[in-house]
Amino acid sequence: MSDSLVDMHVPGFGQSLDEALLIEWVAGVGDRVERGDVIAVVETDKASTEVVAERGGRVAVHAATVGTILKTGDVLYRLATD
Repeated sequence: MSDSLVDMHVPGFGQSLDEALLIEWVAGVGDRVERGDVIAVVETDKASTEVVAERGGRVAVHAATVGTILKTGDVLYRLATD
């Protein structure tokens, strides 16, 4: 059975904040994650925020590198699901 890849997007940050700086990947490519696990840490002009997995699977691809400015809705990573 082959895995299906799902694009996971940068969430909204609220309060009219539509971009953030990717400061750390917590889950590496190949890591298995469950819903609620921390995937990455981003920083807005207001605070640092953890981005958590919306579903379980294996991180297949990081779509951004540390130091990248991300916009709400951008693809952050691709998740391999069963």
